[in-house]
Amino acid sequence: MKHESLDALRQTADVVPVVEGKLLTRRERLERWADLLEHHDGAVRPLSRVEFVPADERKTLRGDDTPLAIAFSDPVLRAAGMPSDRYGDGKGFFELSENEAHHILCNCHYAGGMSGPRVAARIRAAANRGTAAELFYKARDALFGRFFHRHA
Repeated sequence: MKHESLDALRQTADVVPVVEGKLLTRRERLERWADLLEHHDGAVRPLSRVEFVPADERKTLRGDDTPLAIAFSDPVLRAAGMPSDRYGDGKGFFELSENEAHHILCNCHYAGGMSGPRVAARIRAAANRGTAAELFYKARDALFGRFFHRHA
C-alpha cells in the first residue's frame, strides 16, 4: 500500500466535506438525487420489467446509466451511506416503498422514454409524500399539537 500526503490525495480523489454527526434526511437524499437527474446531460435508462423479477433477484438488479447508477456516482450520496447502485440498496437508502421504487425505476412507467427531468419529478413526488412515520407525526401534530408541545 502506497502512502501519500493529503495534498496529493486531494488532487486525485473526490474529497467530500462531511459535517460530523450530520446525516441527510430522507427528503434531503431524495432532493439531492432529483437535482442530479435534473442536471444530468447523458442517457438515463430504466430497469426492465422489475415486477417480474423474483424478489431475491430484484434486490441485485442494476444497470449502467440508471437513475440509481447516477445517484451512486455522486460522492455526497456515497458519503451519506449509499452502498451501491443495486435496486435493493437504492430502495433502502432512499427509503422507498416497493411501489415508489417500481414507479421511479421500471421501464413500464416510461412510455416515450426516460429522461432525467421526468425521473426527478417522480422522485420529488415521493419526497413530498413522505414516509408513513412522517405522515403520522404530521397528522398527530395537526390534531393534537398543543398537547405534545410545551409552550415557552
